[in-house]
Amino acid sequence: MKVDLFFTTEEIRPDFLVERAVIVIDVLRASTTIAQALYNGCKDIIPVESAERALDLMQKIGKEFVLLCGERDGQKIEGFDLGNSPFEYSLPVVKDKTLIFATTNGSKAIVKAAAGEKVVVGSFVNFREVLELVLNLNKDLTIICSGKESRFALEDAVCGGMFVHKLLEHKKTDLDDGSQAALGLYQKHKDNLLKVLEGCDHGKFLSSLGFEKDLNFCSQLNSLPVLPILENGRIVKYTAH
Repeated sequence: MKVDLFFTTEEIRPDFLVERAVIVIDVLRASTTIAQALYNGCKDIIPVESAERALDLMQKIGKEFVLLCGERDGQKIEGFDLGNSPFEYSLPVVKDKTLIFATTNGSKAIVKAAAGEKVVVGSFVNFREVLELVLNLNKDLTIICSGKESRFALEDAVCGGMFVHKLLEHKKTDLDDGSQAALGLYQKHKDNLLKVLEGCDHGKFLSSLGFEKDLNFCSQLNSLPVLPILENGRIVKYTAH
């Protein structure tokens, strides 16, 4: 298995997506929030690149059928129903709903990854489910760390490195430079994921906005047994066919 890991969305080229499995990681907070929404029974999630695109889609689908979800600079977008905190996506709020999802980093990365053969959304909270699927697919793998506004994000790199570490335990794996670097970061920080989230740039930024609880939620390994997969432009809960 060949594994290529990218630390920002901007690094991606189409040839690293076609006929590959792809994991998109945005630990703080899109990947975690998507897992929470699907775990709590939302119908599906449509990732979009901008708030404007979200509003256009809402007009086409009908406001009564969707929830507008997303953030800019960590805060809920004005006029939207939900922001990007996993605590907002409770079962009574999202059950059976279609969510239109626009975030600063994660939703853009998912849209860009759409050319992959199997595109899944990964984080610490649903790590086990994502790993099992990737191992069963037995395809070359691209790991996309969403980063923060086109810059490196430590929390995504550590999560990516955790996937690399576990893949090495199960398969003969050829790692690119990005995968090797992420593996080293994971090995350095593996004993305290919450400390990583509290100390990284984006974690400190979210704490300054009052989202300290989100950091703890996002650090909980394997707390949400759900596998978000992109199918026809919508993220749904994976079920084996």
